[in-house]
Amino acid sequence: MAKQTRDEEFTVYVASRSGWLRKVAYLLCGDWHRADDLVQETITKLYVNWARASRMENRDGYARRVLVNTFLAEQRSPWWRRTLRSAAGPEGVAGDVDLDASLDLRRALAALPPRQRATVVLRYYCDLSIEQAAETLGCSSGNVKSQSSRALEALRGTLAPRPTAAERTP
Repeated sequence: MAKQTRDEEFTVYVASRSGWLRKVAYLLCGDWHRADDLVQETITKLYVNWARASRMENRDGYARRVLVNTFLAEQRSPWWRRTLRSAAGPEGVAGDVDLDASLDLRRALAALPPRQRATVVLRYYCDLSIEQAAETLGCSSGNVKSQSSRALEALRGTLAPRPTAAERTP
C-alpha cells in the first residue's frame, strides 16, 4: 500500500514538472533529443531516491541538482563526444520570437564549456541566487561568480554585433 502511494506521488510530481525539466535540460545540452535522455535519466534517479526526494523541502531544487549533475557527469564521459549534434531548433516555437537572435544565443550557449553553461542556466534561466547555484553545482560562491563572469564575457563576445563592410569603410 505504501509503495502504491509513493508511486502515485512520484507520478504526479513527474507529470507536473517534466516540461520544466526538459527546458532546463535543453538549455544545458542544446539538443532536444539529448535533453529527453537527460530528463529520462534524471527521472530514473529521482524514482530510485524518491524516499529522500519526497522529504526535501524544495523538490524542484533537488530534481534540478540531479539533472545538472547528470549533465556534468555525461560531459566528462567519452561517449557524448562521439554523438552528432543536430542544428535543429526547438519544437513548437512561438510565432513572434526573433528566431535569428534565439538561434544565435543557443549557438553561443552551446559553445560555452559545460560548467559555465550550467552556471548561466542556473543563474539566469532558473533564476537562482549565487549561493543556490553554488549549492546545486557543489562548488563555492566565488566559483559561481567567476564562471558566470567568464561565461557572460564569452557570450557578449560571441553575440556582439559585427560591423558590416559598409560600416568599416569610411
